[in-house]
Amino acid sequence: MNKPKCIGILGGGQLARMSAMAAKRMGFDVAILEKEAGSPAGQLTSIEITGPATDKKLLRKLASHSDVITLENEFIDYHILEYLESLGKKVFPSSVTISLIQDKLIQKETLSKHNIPLPKFTGAEHKADYEKIVKLLGLPFVLKSRKMGYDGYGNALVKNKNQFIAAFDKLTRRHSKLLAEEFVFFTKELAVMAARTKKETCVYPVVETIQKNHICHTVIAPAELNQNILAKARRIALDCVKAVKGFGLFGVEMFYTKDGRILVNEMAPRPHNSGHYTIEGCVTSQFENHVRAVLGLPLGSAEMVNPAAVMINLLGKTNGSGEVKNYNNALRDKDIHLHVYGKRSSRIGRKMGHITVTGSDAKVILKKAKTAEKKIVI
Repeated sequence: MNKPKCIGILGGGQLARMSAMAAKRMGFDVAILEKEAGSPAGQLTSIEITGPATDKKLLRKLASHSDVITLENEFIDYHILEYLESLGKKVFPSSVTISLIQDKLIQKETLSKHNIPLPKFTGAEHKADYEKIVKLLGLPFVLKSRKMGYDGYGNALVKNKNQFIAAFDKLTRRHSKLLAEEFVFFTKELAVMAARTKKETCVYPVVETIQKNHICHTVIAPAELNQNILAKARRIALDCVKAVKGFGLFGVEMFYTKDGRILVNEMAPRPHNSGHYTIEGCVTSQFENHVRAVLGLPLGSAEMVNPAAVMINLLGKTNGSGEVKNYNNALRDKDIHLHVYGKRSSRIGRKMGHITVTGSDAKVILKKAKTAEKKIVI
């Protein structure tokens, strides 16, 4: 009997876990490389390789099990992907694509060359650059780490020179190179998931994302905007994927401004928090299309199965175990879809799971989701 195809995944968090679930459901196997054993994705497979992704021996072991390799975050140095490619393995996204995305300044420069609408930006190499930055971007502006930034980590709002110096010192401890961007006065934050293979593309509905302490907390699908704006956002998302020579699954975050413009904030070459609603909300989830894309299979439909869907992240409310402490209460509402990520420990603000509600009226299901989220304790 032939072995099922196996997808190697660099990283074992919740994005890898939900991708693994989609792969397993379709009859494929997964191999996980994660620095610690018992990761959310590692719990679902017998091929769990433990250790740093910089270890070439472990990379060769992952490659030996895998027909194709993908990742769950963009922090894997693209040279590691080059090494896997040198072993004859196809990697999605490729090392070239990651090299154009990983450094946010390079990402912005790449998108700019392809006429993607962006906030104004510039490199911030020295504390003495403050006056030059203010002249270009005005005040306030946002100072960002060019690498290793997520969920608000690696970002700082700058309103004056003292704040700039303090933020510069703090952020350069995270990563030595920084980026400055104009502060965008937006009315909505948007996101679009897009899958692409050599043969076809699939673009999901535009959603509105609402942040809580810089973490994506609530997703409303579809975003409440006119059809011309929604169509434009979907075109821009696909243009971003093509600009970085991308194949696989990508999330593109955008701002919708007070004067009606769409500006790209940043993109992620992987499943994205803003796409979790697709598990129940769309014909084909982002995770299934991730699997299909990396294996070069026909992509599934991104159409929504109901007029509206709402997803709310379950963030840790206490420091302790990662189990749901009140399942009976959490599941009392029969319309709630509960996802728990299997993390061994919880801390305040950590992404521990999510809930999704679908229906015909976005306002009604948003209220229902908010009520349920308050009841669930992890």
